Amino acid sequence: MAENETLECITEHERILQEIESTDTACVGPTLRSIYDDQPNAHKRFMEKLDARIRNHDREIEKMCNFHHQGFVDAITELLKVRADAEKLMGQVTDTNRRLQESGREVTCQTEEVIRCRIQQRNMDMATTVEKLQLCIPVLEMYSKLKEQLESKRYYAALKTMEQLEKVFIPRVSQYRFCQIMAENLPRLREEIKEISMSDLKDFLESIRKHSDKVGETAMRQAQLHRTFNSAVAKQASTGHYTKPVYTLNGQTHTHNGLMMDEDTGDEDEGDEEILTAQDLVDFSPVYRCLHIYTVLGDRETFENYYRKQRKKQARLVLQPQANMHETVEGYRRYFNQIVGFFVVEDHILHATQGLVTRAFTDEVWNMALSKIIAVLRTHSSYCDDPDLVLELKNLIVIFADTLQGYGFPVNRLFDLLFEVRDQYNETLLKKWALVFREIFELDNYSPIPVETEEEYILVVSRFPFHDAEIEKQQDFPKKLPMSQSVPQIYTQVKELIYASLKFSESLHGDRTFVFVSSSTEIDDMLRKSTNLLLTRTLSSCLQNLIKKPHIGLTELVQIIINTTHLEQACKYLEEFITNITNVSPETVHTTRLYGLSTFKDARHAAEGEIYTKLNQKIDEFIQLADYEWGMAESDGRASGYLMDLINFLRSTFQVFTHLPGKVAQTACMSACKHLSTSLMQMLLDTELKQISMGAIQQFNLDVIQCELFASSEPVPGFQGDTLQLAFIDLRQLLDLFMVWDWSTYLADYGQPTSKYLRVNPATALALLEKMKDTSKKNNIFSQFRKNDRDKQKLIETVVKQLRSLRDDCSCRGRLIERGSDITKYWDNELKGSTLFSTNERG
Repeated sequence: MAENETLECITEHERILQEIESTDTACVGPTLRSIYDDQPNAHKRFMEKLDARIRNHDREIEKMCNFHHQGFVDAITELLKVRADAEKLMGQVTDTNRRLQESGREVTCQTEEVIRCRIQQRNMDMATTVEKLQLCIPVLEMYSKLKEQLESKRYYAALKTMEQLEKVFIPRVSQYRFCQIMAENLPRLREEIKEISMSDLKDFLESIRKHSDKVGETAMRQAQLHRTFNSAVAKQASTGHYTKPVYTLNGQTHTHNGLMMDEDTGDEDEGDEEILTAQDLVDFSPVYRCLHIYTVLGDRETFENYYRKQRKKQARLVLQPQANMHETVEGYRRYFNQIVGFFVVEDHILHATQGLVTRAFTDEVWNMALSKIIAVLRTHSSYCDDPDLVLELKNLIVIFADTLQGYGFPVNRLFDLLFEVRDQYNETLLKKWALVFREIFELDNYSPIPVETEEEYILVVSRFPFHDAEIEKQQDFPKKLPMSQSVPQIYTQVKELIYASLKFSESLHGDRTFVFVSSSTEIDDMLRKSTNLLLTRTLSSCLQNLIKKPHIGLTELVQIIINTTHLEQACKYLEEFITNITNVSPETVHTTRLYGLSTFKDARHAAEGEIYTKLNQKIDEFIQLADYEWGMAESDGRASGYLMDLINFLRSTFQVFTHLPGKVAQTACMSACKHLSTSLMQMLLDTELKQISMGAIQQFNLDVIQCELFASSEPVPGFQGDTLQLAFIDLRQLLDLFMVWDWSTYLADYGQPTSKYLRVNPATALALLEKMKDTSKKNNIFSQFRKNDRDKQKLIETVVKQLRSLRDDCSCRGRLIERGSDITKYWDNELKGSTLFSTNERG
């Protein structure tokens, strides 16, 4: 065990020694510390091991020294031999230096003599030198001046200085080297000046592109103020103290020509502002300087071509609108300001320079720009649905056109564009008023306007021209006006649209009308056309949609008819209103008439048709409640409940119709009775109904009697005689035939004009008789044993055969057709004799 530990210790010491020999001295500490951290007395054994290692190294060093000792001795011997040669060489160098110094003394003396001679010669040539210097000094001064001019960026003066140097000063002293260098530098300086001036021009073009908006805004404001001032002076000179008609719109007072009286003061204040020009806002010196420089350098054509090319590029950039320009008036204003700024600058360049831009160039750019402007305005104005924004766009176009026209640019195409903008404005107005009308109809209660006091009555009459002698005679309040609240609101809104249309015919401050609306007749025609579009398209569409809405009932439809009647009567007042605004007599040959009469008539006819439809639908709903016991032995002795409810409904409904025109109420009543008669007939002849007893016929007869009593009670006044009862004549004759069982008379008189059962068709009688025949067979199984019942059954079979023969016989069918024609003529004669279809009302 001890031997193993000793062996491990020796191995560890060997490793530590190798580590000490191979590592840096600064890192030996941790290694030595590990010796003392091991077994006790380990350091003694390590010291022994270290001493042995040192002795080993000493032996190796001694061996190496012995090996190299002879070479060292040989080297020392060689060095001693070289020392003698070095001392000999040192002596030779010293001797050579001494002899060289002795030889140089003579050369030095001769050199000093030459220097003295040269000084004497220079003093002798001083006069000639001064003369030459006097020739060189102006050249140097001019060159120095040139440098100063270049440093101070006075390039045009520098070019003039270069020209003097080349033509006057440098030729005098061209033999000197510095003059040749100057002459060589001058072309390079010219190119530098061209580059610098072109850089300044590019900066100017970039600056003017950024400031075009401000230049255009200033120019348009000046044109607007100038236009307002001139028109105000012309107006005062032409009208004197005459005051034109005044109307109020949106809380602002306007004269007839559109000048807002509340804004005059503001315009006068703006007129006192300092008038700025393009020169006040833009520094054109880079253009002038660059033009002069290129002119002096003989390269003016290059400069002109470059300038025009760059300005065309900028024109295309200016003409590109923003994608959302149509959303706000500021977008259009910035667009116009930039274009005006561009052409104001070009106009200034045209007049301030000679030939840099020509009138042909500006006209070419303007024509290109005008086509682009019109296309852009067409596109973006089509997206606009706000009439106020379209009106602002119109004002901007007018000021834009006036501004550029003042600078000599043709703008007739812009005024032509205003026709399209006017149409767009009218379209946006119609869309806006369509929403207004829909909101009015939605909020209306469709009931007569209650008037509690005289003040309320005066207020309503002031908004709508209502005149009714009977209501005006009534001294007591409250009163009820026949129309609903929507009528005065619609009338007011139509007048508001006329005001809005009139605003388009006025310039921004109402100073004068546009070129394309130059006369009162044209304004009158435009207002009437706008009003006609509003009535015939917008209001008519809203009324038609209102009438077709499911929640509109009979009461509402009746009120709509009353409303349209009053609105139709008010159309003449609208014409008077337009005449008062434009001062154009309605008797003028070319005056357009309002088409409101046809609009309200069409709406009224649609409402009447809807009344007939809804009334018939209501009758069908009651008919569906019918619950006949078709096999009953005998009737209940009273009419069916559903029919009494239906008659009560018709009575109450026709009472509401008292405010309607007579022919409307009569037509509705006749239509309802006809529909009821047809529905009852269809109920009897229903193919799904297989059997009908005589008791059911009697019960059905009681219901028809109630219908006839209702018709004879004159639910709507104006019918003559039994005109309304004729609606139930088919049912009455059919039921009488079966109730009386008068087949002999029917068959004997069939085809005769005086027949008692003229309106009974054989096919109808056959269908009903077969239903009763089947019932008799079912309920009287043993009837064959009773003689009376057998006879009745034989009679029914005989009648059935004869009815079938009448139905199937071809000749009888021809007679039926002829008979049907006679029946139709008879029915028409009966109706023509009634009040409902009198000659006047049929027209």
